[in-house]
Amino acid sequence: MTIDWLHDIAGYRHHQDFHKARHLHSGHGSARTVASKGARREIQVVRRVLDVNEKMAQHNRRLFAGKGVFVLNMMSSPGSGKTTILERTLAEIMPRIPSAVIVGDICTAHDAQRLAGSGAPVVQVNTDEFGGDCHLAAHVIEKAAAGIDLAAVDLLIVENVGNLVCPAEFDIGENVRVVVLSVTEGEDKPVKYPLMFRQCQAALLNKIDLLPYLDYDKQRAVDYIHQVNPQMPVFEISAQTGQGFDAWIRWLEKRSGATDGR
Repeated sequence: MTIDWLHDIAGYRHHQDFHKARHLHSGHGSARTVASKGARREIQVVRRVLDVNEKMAQHNRRLFAGKGVFVLNMMSSPGSGKTTILERTLAEIMPRIPSAVIVGDICTAHDAQRLAGSGAPVVQVNTDEFGGDCHLAAHVIEKAAAGIDLAAVDLLIVENVGNLVCPAEFDIGENVRVVVLSVTEGEDKPVKYPLMFRQCQAALLNKIDLLPYLDYDKQRAVDYIHQVNPQMPVFEISAQTGQGFDAWIRWLEKRSGATDGR
């Protein structure tokens, strides 16, 4: 079991500025009382942070493409089942597809410890060490990837911090983005958090083994996903039982056959 820890990332202090600026720019809270000059300054902070992140994301994309590594960014709200999905996914594709994982959490290494049981190298990023960020940014991925022998890896999976908002805004240099929605969440999550579902290339509707015990309209959830992203494939799966995994694994294998970027 191999877990590397990533704690100290020099210069990583954008969390407070970005979220304060984003909050004001969105017109919430105290934004209405901010002078226009100050508001312009806050908006500039947002643009500066995202511009810097975009440059690092492109650097990452060139690095991964040069090494022949396909990068999957998996995102969801907390508790949707990302880690269990990845445990089963790694069990099905390794060692045929040599894989590594970067795990983002605010605290603990619980998920990394579980995924390390697959035999894949795992790097744990705890964001509480640099402000408690609710997402992984591109330069964090660049630092984390330095702890992985990319020459020995074909697939790099990033399990992003559990959040349906911020991770969608930060390109990390991935090839593909996948969002997980579980049937224990509301059917309307896709229309409440449209950016996440708009930015992703596939959705996993997880925990379908629980449908007989829930008052959940599965078709409504799928319809909401397609309302936001009409072309998005939706894989109905159970990470617990393995139901639906064949189609998900086939899709992943097909997409990871190329590493020329999104």
